[in-house]
Amino acid sequence: MEWKLDNDSKIPIYQQVVDFIEKRITYGELPPGSFLPSERKLATQLNVNRSTVTTAYNELRAMGIVESTTGKGTRVSTHMWGVSPTLTPNWRGFVEGGTFLPNLPLLRHIRAEVQQNENIIDFANGELGCNLYPHDQLQTILREQPLTQSLSYDHPQGYLPLRQAVVKYMKEYLKVEATEQSIMITSGAQQALHLIVQCLLNPGDAVAFESPSHCYSLPLFQSAGIRIFPLPVDEHGINPDDVQELYRKHRIKMIFLNPNFQNPTGTMLHPNRRKKLLSLCADLRIAIVEDDPSSLLTLENKQPCPTLKSIDENGTVIYVHSLSKMIAPGLRVGWLVAPQSVVERLSDARHQMELGMSIFPQWLMQQFFETVPFQSHIVPLRKRLAEKRDVIVRALNEQLHDKISFANPTGGIYIWGKLNEPINEKQLIMQSLKQEIAFMPGSIFGAKDGYIRLSYGKVNIDQIEEGISRLREAILVCEK
Repeated sequence: MEWKLDNDSKIPIYQQVVDFIEKRITYGELPPGSFLPSERKLATQLNVNRSTVTTAYNELRAMGIVESTTGKGTRVSTHMWGVSPTLTPNWRGFVEGGTFLPNLPLLRHIRAEVQQNENIIDFANGELGCNLYPHDQLQTILREQPLTQSLSYDHPQGYLPLRQAVVKYMKEYLKVEATEQSIMITSGAQQALHLIVQCLLNPGDAVAFESPSHCYSLPLFQSAGIRIFPLPVDEHGINPDDVQELYRKHRIKMIFLNPNFQNPTGTMLHPNRRKKLLSLCADLRIAIVEDDPSSLLTLENKQPCPTLKSIDENGTVIYVHSLSKMIAPGLRVGWLVAPQSVVERLSDARHQMELGMSIFPQWLMQQFFETVPFQSHIVPLRKRLAEKRDVIVRALNEQLHDKISFANPTGGIYIWGKLNEPINEKQLIMQSLKQEIAFMPGSIFGAKDGYIRLSYGKVNIDQIEEGISRLREAILVCEK
């Protein structure tokens, strides 16, 4: 068989490699027990990235078609079920027939490259670097605080002492009044969004979210059959008049917003627009889901901008919060604040899926809130993020002032840039990865070609200037 790469196909390249190898096995070109080329050699033969072959081999191993032995290589499985389509379930059919859609291929490719190449300077990941985690405080808790909590299944709404600590945190730092009954602990903000979509909406319902928005990178809306309508974002956030127009045309039921240091643009929803939006949505009975991971990450020594929830007088807002952008994403601790009936519905659904969250990270965060003055962590964190922001802004102004236009962020961890000249997005991504620098293209967030998102949360501060230099080189190559 002859290998032919189809760049115009909707099938990811790694899947084309899987299909090619699988057919060679089926046709007898690769009999049971025969060795496949090394990942590097096959990548050269097929003229694809090595990471693509790695992903393909992982998929073939998961399907039982090949097996690998350290030091010996990868060979075709000698088990009949692994090589004979007539004796095994059609796993490909199951995978392709599921209702939950996979992540965007370009997004998966960027993540795979970053994970496999430690030399890549990472402006793609929207998380904090390990050196910004409160390691010392967490180590002190683990060393000095006894874990007396039972490790049995927890309450469906989450660990009660943590919910009680969250009530105090919300009031002191976010000016939101909540009760332990109105709070549900979640495995980060994304689980909260998933539960809201699955439990409160039906296929065919119309919702709106910002454009651009990180929500476009989440297939969970399309998987649930939800109709999506955009709310354009300008320098002051969304325009409430657009919400009214979408309601008139499509009867939208819910809007998903990230009003503080919006991902990816970094914009803040103007105070006047906030008030108008809340009043309008209350009148039209449109629910607002406020996704707020970064409002405390103000970098200008100012008080955090009030959340929508803190000025919501009509119970219109479901508030979603996460500690991923402030403490550590791997702890997977977040929460939502909503009417008790909503919390009970979502808690019941989550309980059906996993019988509750792990107690340990909830206990750890409860101890953190009760034993560590939060200001002792958040103030230094803001300072170090501001230093990173200043370095990347200076590097962009010095090296890419003629290539990229952007606004100086006042908080959060993102810079949203617009390329001054049109460049093929996929070509720029591939060239940048060759230059060992990663970022997120605008299309991931529903934007047109010509936009990029740079995150300065994870990258080491001493790598920023070199990373921007590599980005400039990639742009220059693509402009030729």
